This record gives sequence, structure tokens and C-alpha cells, in this order.
Amino acid sequence: MNRRPEVWLVLALFVLSTSAGDVLMAKAMGLIGDLGKIREREGTFGAIRRIFVSGWFWLAVTAMASSFFSLLTALNWADLSFVGPASSALTFILNTFAGKFYLKEQVTGRRWLAAALVCVGVFFISR
Repeated sequence: MNRRPEVWLVLALFVLSTSAGDVLMAKAMGLIGDLGKIREREGTFGAIRRIFVSGWFWLAVTAMASSFFSLLTALNWADLSFVGPASSALTFILNTFAGKFYLKEQVTGRRWLAAALVCVGVFFISR
């Protein structure tokens, strides 16, 4: 397993950009509203137009593109058996915090416990 500092750096970029993309897309869709209702009122192209004029949507797409390319880089530098679990687990943890503190979602004790257990798992795969 490769634990070079640059692998951890690119994994951090992946985790941050993935979580940012998830949070920004959730915010964009919350601001846009129910696409089914929009489609009923304005038609399919009206719903598509509402999405494509949203600045939050484009910020989310940019973050997701950054996530994609940083994952490709991480997979080029380290084993899939390390990159896959580490990146998924760390993204889960960051999304839990972002949901609670940025999106103001209700995060149950069960979810916090799951995030703590994921931290333990990341510790073990990094050894």
C-alpha cells in the first residue's frame, strides 16, 4: 500500500470536492424546487431551463468534475483497495457534518455512530 503524502493530498481534494458537489447540488435543487411541479407548469424545457440557469447547479457540477479528476489521479497513484474505501468513508463523514451544520438537516445519533465507526475503519485501512 502506498501512503505517500501526495496520495493523501489528492484523496483530501477528492473528499472535499465530492462533498462540496453533493452539498451544492442539494442546495441548488432545494432552491429550484420540485421539478415535477415545474414541469407541469412550464413543461420539460422550462424545468431544464430552471436547472441550467442556477449558479448553484454549475458550482456543483464544477466540484463534481474536480472530484472525478482527483479520483482518477488517486487511482493512478495508489491501489484501488485503499483508495476506494478511504475516499468513500471520508466522504460519508464529511457529508454527515455538512448535512448537519450547513444544510441544517436532522442527523440522528445512529448516523453519528456510523460516522465514528467509519473513522475507525479508515484508521485500520490506512495502517
